[in-house]
Amino acid sequence: MAKTKTIFYCTNCGNETLKWMGRCPSCGAFNTIQEHIQKSISQGKVLTTSIAQNHTPQRIRNIESDGEIRFSTGMRELDRVLGGGAVVGSLVLVGGAPGIGKSTLLLQICNSLCSERRVLYVSGEESEHQLKLRAERLGVSPEELFILSETRLSDVVSAAEETQPDILIVDSIQTLYNEENESSPGSISQVKDCTMTMMQLSKSQGITVFVVGHINKDGNIAGPKVLEHMVDCVLYFEGDSNTSYRLLRAAKNRFGSTNEIGVFEMMDTGLAEVPNPSQMLLEGRPEGASGTCVACVMEGTRPVLAEVQALVTKTTFNVPRRAADGFDFNRAVLLMAVAEKRAGLKLSAFDAYINVIGGLRLDEPGADLPVALAVASSYRDTPIADDLVAIGEVGLTGEIRSVSHMNQRLAEAARLGFRKCILPRSGSEKLEIPSGLTIYRVRNLREAIETAL
Repeated sequence: MAKTKTIFYCTNCGNETLKWMGRCPSCGAFNTIQEHIQKSISQGKVLTTSIAQNHTPQRIRNIESDGEIRFSTGMRELDRVLGGGAVVGSLVLVGGAPGIGKSTLLLQICNSLCSERRVLYVSGEESEHQLKLRAERLGVSPEELFILSETRLSDVVSAAEETQPDILIVDSIQTLYNEENESSPGSISQVKDCTMTMMQLSKSQGITVFVVGHINKDGNIAGPKVLEHMVDCVLYFEGDSNTSYRLLRAAKNRFGSTNEIGVFEMMDTGLAEVPNPSQMLLEGRPEGASGTCVACVMEGTRPVLAEVQALVTKTTFNVPRRAADGFDFNRAVLLMAVAEKRAGLKLSAFDAYINVIGGLRLDEPGADLPVALAVASSYRDTPIADDLVAIGEVGLTGEIRSVSHMNQRLAEAARLGFRKCILPRSGSEKLEIPSGLTIYRVRNLREAIETAL
């Protein structure tokens, strides 16, 4: 007879406790503890595999490694985020807001994947006819694509064993349920059980599994945090509902870097890749306007140019307001303090607002100098040259420090038509300067502001 046990989960970090608490002792979040009745199943199977597994410990040097463990998904932007392509036998979790394009992306890659592999697409949210209509709209009709509308876990496993696919797509994990678990679909225990089964299926049979996960109101993937710990790769699809551009980021990747981003544009025929995100981010940039500067940051191995805007206006409050969108707020306040102390900008009597155009978030030191120059430009109401880009880290004493990958940044700036660049004097002696690009080497923030304005 099955026994039951009541435990409590933190939906933010997945920590388990024996009693309810108002605050999670692990992550410190409030009102995230939920009750869960755990039932131990004495009989019944969750997953059956026909491949015998070796449970004997082996020496790592005796284990044969397959050099062809990666394969292309047919979308270079997705391959870039995955670290060069999908890995055979990996479990990938794709999260994002409703309607952002998760299902569209996974259905589109089936066209390329099915040229050499067999794909099983399981949907718990759409019927076969609805999937067919969406596939026709996207122009997806490969021979080796099998679709299944099912929410019961055992039927999905049986279909996978019968079809023997190389790639399994599950849309979404919150709709699957294990009939031997009495919890409702989408609950913590159901999501945990179904993900564990998908992981066993992936590792035992070498099937690459893509799983779609919904997100909660905080922007995190719904369900226990342990869900993200079990999978090999966690991808987040981001984007503003008012724009057509989408950003794909890797929050976790066991087989590659998490710094890469993929840029897509949502169109009537599906998602289109944007191979040149810098040009997209600089579209519509005002000419001859004060308070704007172009930054060049590294997103993994890709240099990206983005526009930083600042608005400095006289305050009507005793304490001036500060706001930053797309840039760390505390870092922005620190840069304003350095500009006031080291460059003579009396910002304590002015409100200051910073915005990064295009929904990109600048979180590397190389964005310090363009943010400070945009603030100084708005403060003096003097525009910065339209063909100027700034790169550098600002220290507390006002010095400008060098950053990494400077040659790649300069090459990207020159390729997009920029003719002037302000960069740190230190570490810039042996740079490869592209033809047509004039370099201004500065020591401190005051010198940089005088050069730019």
